[in-house]
This record gives sequence, structure tokens and C-alpha cells, in this order.
Amino acid sequence: MMPIAALAACGIVLGLTSALMKAQVLEVLPFLATGIPYFIISTLNKVSNIVFTLLPVLFSISIAMGLAKEDKEVAAFAGFLGYYAFLVASQCTIQSGFMDFSALNIASTLGVETVNMGALGGIISGLVTTWLHNKYHKIQFPAAIAFYGGKRFVALAVIMSMAVIGLVIPLIWEPISVGINGLGDLIHAAGAFGVFIFGTLERLLIPTGLHHVLNSLFRTTPLGGVYDGVEGCLNVFLQYIDKVPLSELQPFTQFLGQGKMPFMMFGLPAAALAIYRTSPADKKGKVKALMIAGVAASFVSGITEPLEFSFMFIAPVLFVFHSIMGGISFMLMSILGVIIGNTGGGIIDFFIWGVFQPESNWYWVIIVGIFYAFIYYFVFSWYLSRKNISIDVAEDDESSDSSMSLDEKQRQTAALVIEGLGGFENIVTVNNCISRLRVDLKDMSLVKEDILKKTGSMGIVKPSETHIQVIYGPKVESVADAVREVMKY
Repeated sequence: MMPIAALAACGIVLGLTSALMKAQVLEVLPFLATGIPYFIISTLNKVSNIVFTLLPVLFSISIAMGLAKEDKEVAAFAGFLGYYAFLVASQCTIQSGFMDFSALNIASTLGVETVNMGALGGIISGLVTTWLHNKYHKIQFPAAIAFYGGKRFVALAVIMSMAVIGLVIPLIWEPISVGINGLGDLIHAAGAFGVFIFGTLERLLIPTGLHHVLNSLFRTTPLGGVYDGVEGCLNVFLQYIDKVPLSELQPFTQFLGQGKMPFMMFGLPAAALAIYRTSPADKKGKVKALMIAGVAASFVSGITEPLEFSFMFIAPVLFVFHSIMGGISFMLMSILGVIIGNTGGGIIDFFIWGVFQPESNWYWVIIVGIFYAFIYYFVFSWYLSRKNISIDVAEDDESSDSSMSLDEKQRQTAALVIEGLGGFENIVTVNNCISRLRVDLKDMSLVKEDILKKTGSMGIVKPSETHIQVIYGPKVESVADAVREVMKY
């Protein structure tokens, strides 16, 4: 998630500066086109754009760091070396003259003219680095060559392994690339129906966390489209937002944040109101607090899991309804010609990439969103009332002392999380994404879900017998940091 987070952050700056450099804006505010104002705006625009050209290497570094069990900084360093070795080795094969590589998409990456695999090359490098690091970062050699053991051996192993892969990849990438391009063409040829399928799957995969994989494939590979050699709908949009007419980018934005906005900003908040109003009187106070937090996350930043997990398990029919409405939302935004890019579906992206961008047709989001609010409210109210369903809210942990400092409260929460996960000895690794605490465990039977609920968890997913995901929403970063800090001692 780190490269995607970097894209989103830099994207906000890029969106604002791109909007300020539009001809329509400069006509109204001509002083922006001269002197210091223009220098500042254009500099910020170019600097924020650099992250998009570095996306593959960011994936290599972040995957290696995120999946390494120990010595994460060493893995990240090796991830960069491995990716660069991969690029140079691929260039050597292409320039060797062994065969005709003219059909390959060749591009300059980090100053190396080599096969353009987009983010996938960085993902492969990150995964290989992770495997080698976790296997060899503690290896020991005889005294004469002991210096090259342990962490230092990881870098050597990664460079050599990725060099071999780099030498071979040009020979096998062309048929794979043709297959990916063909699948992308098939999805785009399906028109609005293809967008509907994408949007529905994007929501249905939320419980597993695999929606990140689906999104990444469309955002960074030919599945999301290709424009002037740039692959992936997000890459295309962010690299060309200030270079071509906005209308040319519509085929790419249909797989981005615009499809989420009607249900994130209107549908789910209306569903939250329905959940609150159908709750028993004795639960209303706690449900209200939970719904307000969930609505704020969904409306502002586009993080929907706190709300979705509140009804996903007690009313799965409503989650299926929500997923289908998600697909319809993506389809409608495409049919209506909306052109709002970036990854989020909240109010921030709506203004920066919609309202502030001339000809984005942003008003359709509000028109469709109003209908979504009414539909979600009545469907949720009708179903919850008919089935007599209300969401469970964890009882407050009365052992919490209001006089404690923030750090003390975080450590207390972390201690509860560790207890809920079965104790120190049961935890293998602790990681997190944008909304979930992701933990590898030794024994899943030791997990105490009632304790985890007391820590503010909105839901729990167990994808395997040794891995658990605890949903906290936007505050997960502080929870994960506190847990890792406590576990050091």
C-alpha cells in the first residue's frame, strides 16, 4: 500500500497544480501565468509527478520491506539493488542481438533503456527479495568469509538472482504481454458491462482484502489501458492530466475513484443513518458513535471498511446489494461521461479531481448520489426492520482510566490487542494496510474475538489458519505501531 499512498498524496498536489495551470483558470486568474506564482505552481507540478515514473522501484522496495519478517530496512535496500540489477540485465539481453526484440515495449526506467513491465517488474523483484531475505538473512559462513554472511549475503543473492531473471525476462515477456493486453482489450470491448463487472468485484473482494490486488492490476498494468506507451489507468491519468484534453482520459478514469463516489459520499452515509434509526433504543448511543466515525472515514477519505464491516456479517444480503450497487455506480459514471481520476472516492478527491477540473462532468456524481442516498436508506431500513437485525457494538473497556495520557492509552489498547491475538508467543508478525491490522499467528484457536472487539475492532477476517485481519479503519496505523512497540519489550 505504500506506493499507492504515495501516489494519492502526490496526486493531490498534482491535481491542484494541474487545475491552476488550465487555460480556463488562467483566463480568470492571469497573474498565475507569470513570474513567481507560475514558477511555484509548475515546480510543484513537476516534483509531484516524479513518483509516477518511480512506481516500479517503489513497489520493489515496499514489498520487500513489508513482507520481510525481520531487518526490514535491509530487505528494502536489497529490493532496490535487485530491481536495478534486473533492469540492467534485461538491457544487456535486448542489446545482445541474440534475437529481434523490436516487438517489445522498450522504455527508459531509472536511466536504463529496457523492457517496460510497469509495476509488475517491481512486484517480481520485491517478492524474490522477500523470499531470499527471509531465507538467508541469518546465514553464517566460515571465519575466512564470515564478513559476507547474514545481511550482506542477502544483497549479493538478490543482485545475482534478479540479474538472472532480468536476462531471461525479455525472452518470455512478449507472449505474456500479448496475453495481458488481450485481456485488457476484452474488458474495454465489453464497454459499460465490463466496468460494471469490475466495480462489483471491487466491492465483493473487500472481505478478503484482495480488492487491493484487483485495483493494482488495473491501475498499473495494461488491464487498465495503455496510452502512448504508458500502462495502467492510474499511471495514464496522472501522467497526462496536464498534457492532453480531459476527454481523452475518460476510458481510464472509469476504473478509478469516480465510480466509488456516489456510494462512498451518499449511499453508505444513508445506510449508516438507516442502521442507526433501526437500532434498539438501548443501543442507539453506541451505534451513533460508530456510524459517525464510519461516515467520516467514508465521506472524507474514501475508507469504507468501518461501515461495511458493521453490516457485512450480520446482513450479508445487504453487502451483496451494496456490491452490485457499486458496480452500477462505476457503470453509470462511465456512461454519463464523468472524468474524475485518482484512487479515492471521498470529498477530497471529488473537489480536486472533479470540481476543480473543467469539463470533468462532476455534477453527475451529486445527481446520481442523491438517488443512491434514497435507495440505500430505504433498502437498509426495510431489510433491517423486516429481519429485526441490529448491529452489535462492543462494550466499553471500563478498565480504561480517563486520566491516562494518549501514549498510555495506546499501550493499554496494544496490550489488549496482543491478549486478543493469543499473547506474545502466539504472534509471528504484525503488519497493516490502510485499514486492517494483518497478523500471522501460530495458533488461531487462541484468538479471543471478544477482547479484540473491546479495542475498537469493526470486524475480523481469517483468510487462513495462520493469518488474521482485524479491521480498525483509518486509525489502524497507530494501533499497529503501538502493538509493535509493546512487543519489543
